[in-house]
Amino acid sequence: MGSFWQLLLSNRNYRALWLGQTVSEIGDHFNSIAVLSLALHLTGSGAALGLVMIARVLPAVLAGPVAGVVLDRMDRRKVMLLSDAIRAVVALAHVLLLTWRLPWLLYLLSGLLTFASPFFTSGRSALLPRIARPEELHTANALTQTTSWLTLAIGTMLGGLSTAQFGYRGAFVFNAFSFVASAVAIWFLRSPEGDFRPEPRTGAAVRDSHWQLFREGLAYMGRHPLLLGIGLLQIGWSSGGGAAQVLFTLFGEVVFKRGSTGTGLIWSAAGAGLVIGGVFAHRIGQRLNFEQYKHAVTLSFLGMGLSYVGFSLMPTIWGAMFFIGLSRVAMGTNSVLNRTILLTCVPDGLRGRVFTSVDALLHASMMLSMGLAGIASMTYSPRQIGVVAGLLTASTAVFWAWANAAGKLVEPERSGVPNEEEHHPVTPA
Repeated sequence: MGSFWQLLLSNRNYRALWLGQTVSEIGDHFNSIAVLSLALHLTGSGAALGLVMIARVLPAVLAGPVAGVVLDRMDRRKVMLLSDAIRAVVALAHVLLLTWRLPWLLYLLSGLLTFASPFFTSGRSALLPRIARPEELHTANALTQTTSWLTLAIGTMLGGLSTAQFGYRGAFVFNAFSFVASAVAIWFLRSPEGDFRPEPRTGAAVRDSHWQLFREGLAYMGRHPLLLGIGLLQIGWSSGGGAAQVLFTLFGEVVFKRGSTGTGLIWSAAGAGLVIGGVFAHRIGQRLNFEQYKHAVTLSFLGMGLSYVGFSLMPTIWGAMFFIGLSRVAMGTNSVLNRTILLTCVPDGLRGRVFTSVDALLHASMMLSMGLAGIASMTYSPRQIGVVAGLLTASTAVFWAWANAAGKLVEPERSGVPNEEEHHPVTPA
């Protein structure tokens, strides 16, 4: 933990990025709890939860290719500022739902909010190697992800309690304010070059179309099987993680009959597990060699899925919170290790496209998982759905272990110079 504080105290740019991230993500979770609770009360159907989550995820999938190219062409700081401004307006517009309680309006506003998100979140990832020194990068990555999970734990718990106590309006207004505060923090980012435009790529034509640039990002991942494999891992974890977006609300409000407070408790346990996993990954990531890293991914997926099964079978909310927390410890460990690989291997001029492509795989598979979970909830119990989702997640360990045994997960090389793709070997640390 000491290295986290040292980074925040010594790196002004990272501190600004971190402050913007923290306040906006807490607001996001206030919004999520309120919207999911409102959707269930408007329709009384678990399927509506799936539709809301699809409305929140599909726009992010569609925005990904556009956001990736924009972030690899324009000043990333300015793109992030515009994303915050748009999200502040849309977040505040959620107050209209208190007058016009229309499901289609709920879906529309949710979609608009998440369409603007990849321009900020992938921009933040692409900026990290620019504002953190090489020796700080693993710590910066671990702290960024751990903060996301800590705000998940805090934001969902407070969001559930505040929604139950004060209603939906406060959650929506706070979410809008959080984006304004984030924009203020991002405004203070400074670069010695005067901007945060990506480094030019050798051989890249200035007049290349958006489609050509997007294809270049996909081709780069295709030439590096390990990076493609990391992208495909998103499908594995989201097969269960997507269903969780629906199941957590159903478990909190229907299975354990705790209302929005129960949903907030489950989400906060998940967030706490992710924080522990992030801190653990930060410590071991500095010690693991490349082969050990690949074995750690296998074990983390196995633990993630089987703990999810345990969550689904627990008779009390406290037991369910323990197992979902354990599952998220494994997930947090896996996520930090994998993202460090991406940050150290992908050239600056391609980071926007690679990160949005990886996130698009995640969001697309989450959307499918959420939709299937919502449909299944009309026939099967939340516990049955959770067991299947957990087993699907655990099966990812088998595919990763097979790819490793077959020699397909070759050690990557570091992007040490902005205009070059390949230099010297890298480990997850």
